[in-house]
Amino acid sequence: MTSKHLVWDWNGTLLDDLHLVVSSTNTAFAAVGGRDVDADEHRRAFRRPVAEFYAEMLGRAVDQEEFGRLDRIFHDAYRLGLTDVSLAADAMAAIKTWPGSQSLLSMWFHSELIPAVEGYGLAGLFARVDGLRAELGGGFKAAYLAAHLDELGVAGRDVVLIGDSLDDADAAEAVGGCAVLYTGGFTHPARLRESGRPVADTLVEAVKMAMSL
Repeated sequence: MTSKHLVWDWNGTLLDDLHLVVSSTNTAFAAVGGRDVDADEHRRAFRRPVAEFYAEMLGRAVDQEEFGRLDRIFHDAYRLGLTDVSLAADAMAAIKTWPGSQSLLSMWFHSELIPAVEGYGLAGLFARVDGLRAELGGGFKAAYLAAHLDELGVAGRDVVLIGDSLDDADAAEAVGGCAVLYTGGFTHPARLRESGRPVADTLVEAVKMAMSL
């Protein structure tokens, strides 16, 4: 059994929700007169803080008040489409492949994450599940990861995070851990590979790479 602890990302990693995220983003943009963004453009530009991504796509500054409005519109649209979203094809196999302890950390709202995890049949598979407890998110993940690990009593150096964004990798490195990045999520594969971090095209492959770190 590995001595490493595995932390999973949710949206864009275990959950196959790219299409819904793009359509919900476009719903938010339409509410403020913005243009549609296709999946490829979204994946090439998406980053945290999300307000900076919105500003780039809208071609103008987005202050905190407007970001809050856009975030609410986004999440209202996202919730409506969530019933049609499934786990990534090999998510369950990947979770069961990992031989050590594992947990789930998401930047999605905690109150909605917990029932979703149960609804997808994942209850009991993670040592801890944490989501966003604030009313407004969109920021960097590093501080949330540090708090997540503190609650678990796990040292950062003992952590591998599997996620789909450069921010996931930055968060893992900020606590002294490492990351494997998955190409099936919100970030274009070329951007992930250009970062120099380990990159996998499937979640099972990601787990196997994590086991070697």
